[in-house]
Amino acid sequence: MHSTDLLTVMAAQQAGGGQGGGSYSMIIMMVVMFGIMYFILIRPQQKKMKEHQNMLNNLQKGDVVVTRGGVIGKITGIQDNVFTLELQEKVRVRVLKSFIESKFSESGAAAKTDTKKAEPAAEQK
Repeated sequence: MHSTDLLTVMAAQQAGGGQGGGSYSMIIMMVVMFGIMYFILIRPQQKKMKEHQNMLNNLQKGDVVVTRGGVIGKITGIQDNVFTLELQEKVRVRVLKSFIESKFSESGAAAKTDTKKAEPAAEQK
């Protein structure tokens, strides 16, 4: 049998009797792909959004936060969806709640700068 005859026979089998089984396997494959995409992309993103929303709901006056623009300020006032941030003494800015990125901790920032300072000291020895 030539290779062209073999291809013709395979094409006839797929077009005829094999079509019912092929559609089920295609549906199963699409469900499996959707499941994989859900667990890799959608679920972690929903979890991250939920944690961010909980953080926003737990913010209080006196907390130091970072906005999406990189501005660091202390919360001095809270209204419905607007925070008043004090950037410096007597310098206040009103920011929408949705633009607060995270809480700011100086201990984390200090730890990063300390490790940078410690590296050159280790190299000098």
